[in-house]
Amino acid sequence: MVELPSPFSCEKGVVRLLEDRGMAPATLLRHLLAEEYDRPFVFDNGQTRSLYFSLKYVQSSMNTRDPISLEFAYTRKMMSFLLFQHQTRHILMLGLGGGSLAKYCHAHLPQCRIDVVEIDPYVIGFREQFFIPADDSRFRVIHDDAASYIECCTENPDVIMLDAFDRNGVSASIDCGAFYVKARALLSTNGILVANLAGAVTERMAHLAAMREAFDDHLLIMQVGDDGNHVVIAFRNGAFDPCWRWVERKANVLKYRHRIDFPRIAQKLERSRKLGYLDRVMKAH
Repeated sequence: MVELPSPFSCEKGVVRLLEDRGMAPATLLRHLLAEEYDRPFVFDNGQTRSLYFSLKYVQSSMNTRDPISLEFAYTRKMMSFLLFQHQTRHILMLGLGGGSLAKYCHAHLPQCRIDVVEIDPYVIGFREQFFIPADDSRFRVIHDDAASYIECCTENPDVIMLDAFDRNGVSASIDCGAFYVKARALLSTNGILVANLAGAVTERMAHLAAMREAFDDHLLIMQVGDDGNHVVIAFRNGAFDPCWRWVERKANVLKYRHRIDFPRIAQKLERSRKLGYLDRVMKAH
């Protein structure tokens, strides 16, 4: 691992890259600044450690004093699947990144087995930088392509968490149509897919339309802040219709177990459903 001084003029810290120590630091820094460096890298300012895919794209961040906390709003919203399942035994995560969701679920859902699929070996190479747990009987990181893994997987996870991005947006291996059909078929009977949709509007809408078709319109959606990102929850069971009173009670229980405002998330989801937010988003674009 190679360390370089901060490339940011307004912030002190170090950059860490998985490179041969024989590489000239000045050359590496020049490639970084010119957006020509095509591998992920870590920036550490002493308080926050972040995984970057480019200088313009922070994939994830970790508070070094509290490595398990979920620093980004979208990650907290992705935990909303807990509102709709009585018990979650197996989670399949597609995309490791800095491991925020993987670490959180490992720490807070001890009854749950977690498989994480990541295509980029350099992302996996940074797992110790982000205190991602070692592989054991209930946690493992798998070096594979998400679409290929879905194709060959023989297990039926209760939850699929999709957060698979590279420097160009949603991973190109995730076909908008067939991928979501296969993902739904893979889920357990009452399984849930929860996805972070970010990036270009046209790309997000294409994925949203594909999810809507694959899951027969059994989707909930909420916006993440003002950046245009959306978290989408898709239910395999076409007969499932949330009982919002039960969801509200579950949210009030969960808020004491997690540092996540589940009651507010539940209110956003109920409001989204009643106001037809999914239709409005699709029509607006």
